[in-house]
Amino acid sequence: MTGAEVRLSGIGKRYGAVQAVKPLDLVIEGGTLVTLLGPSGCGKTTLLRMIAGLEQATDGRLFIGGRDVTMLSAGERNVSMVFQSYALFPHMSVLDNVAYGLVSSGMARRAAHARAEAALETVGLKGFGTRLPSEMSGGQQQRVAVARALVLEPEVLLFDEPLSNLDARLRRSMREEIRALQQRLGVTVVYVTHDQAEALAVSDKIVVMRNAEIAQAGTPEELYTQPDSVFVATFMGEANHVHAEVESVAGDVARVALGPMRLELPARGFAAGRADLVIRPEAIGFAADAGLPGAVRRATYMGSHSEYHVETAVGTLFAVVPDRLQRRAVGEVVQLALAPDGVVLVRP
Repeated sequence: MTGAEVRLSGIGKRYGAVQAVKPLDLVIEGGTLVTLLGPSGCGKTTLLRMIAGLEQATDGRLFIGGRDVTMLSAGERNVSMVFQSYALFPHMSVLDNVAYGLVSSGMARRAAHARAEAALETVGLKGFGTRLPSEMSGGQQQRVAVARALVLEPEVLLFDEPLSNLDARLRRSMREEIRALQQRLGVTVVYVTHDQAEALAVSDKIVVMRNAEIAQAGTPEELYTQPDSVFVATFMGEANHVHAEVESVAGDVARVALGPMRLELPARGFAAGRADLVIRPEAIGFAADAGLPGAVRRATYMGSHSEYHVETAVGTLFAVVPDRLQRRAVGEVVQLALAPDGVVLVRP
C-alpha cells in the first residue's frame, strides 16, 4: 500500500451565501500524516469531506495521485474514511463488518473474509472476527473501523476525530497506534481533530484552520515554536499573550522591552514599536535577581511539576516549573526568568 499525493488547488465550499471553506491551496505529500486542526466551525471537517467526495467542492480542483477527482464520486476516488462514530453494523460480526466494502463491491465472500482477516491482524485484532461490535471495547471498535478502511487498500485514509469517544489514556494509546500503522504502511493520512496534543503527537504536518481558511501550516515544531499569530500560538498549547515594546532592530535581532526586562529575540520582520509577545509556560522559571518582578497568586502541585499564576507588571503569567523540591508559596514575591527559545514575537 502506497500513499498518494493530495493536491488542493483553490478548493472552496459555499452553502448559498455562507462560505464554509474559503478557496485555498494545500499539498499533502504522499505517505505523510497531515492533521487539520482548529476549533468547531472552522471548516476542517468540510475540507475532509470534500477530499472524501462526500461534499462537492464549489470552487477549485482536487487531485489525488495526480488524477483530477474533483467531479468523481466517493466510490471512484480510492479513499477510505474512519468516522467519529465508527459506524459499525451492530448485527454483523467484526469479520463481516471489515469485509462489507469488499463484498458489496462484488468480491467473493471467501476472498473478502481472507482480506478482512489480514486487515484485522494488521490492527492487532487477529482472532476477534467472530465477535459482535457490542462485545468489543471502544478502542477495539476503533481498530475495527480502521481495519474496515484499510481492507479497501486506499491511496488516502481519512480520519474524522476518531478518538473523541475514548477516555484520555486510551486516546493516547490509540493515537500512537495510528501513527505507527501509518508509518509502517506508508499510506497518506488526513486527520481531523480539535485536540492540540493529539495533533502534535501524530503529525508530519499540521494545518491550523480559522474562519474557514488556513491560519498557518507547518511541522508540529514550527507551529509551536514559531507561530505566525496570537491565535495559532494560543491554539497550539498553553501560551501567555502579553504586550511588549520593540525598542530597536539590528539585522535579525530585536531588542524587546517587557516591563523592566530587556530581551533579544528573533525579529521576524518586526520594526520598532508596540508588539504582541507569546511566552510559553515552560519557558518561565524563577531567578535569584534581575528578573521580572512578580507575586505568586496561585500555586498548584502537579507531582512532576508545579503550576503558578504570577502577577507581574505586564499581566498575570501562567508558569509550569519543575521545582518539586523548592516550591513557591502563594503571596511570595519572586523574580521570573524567561528562556528566550520560549518567547516569540507574533502578529495580532
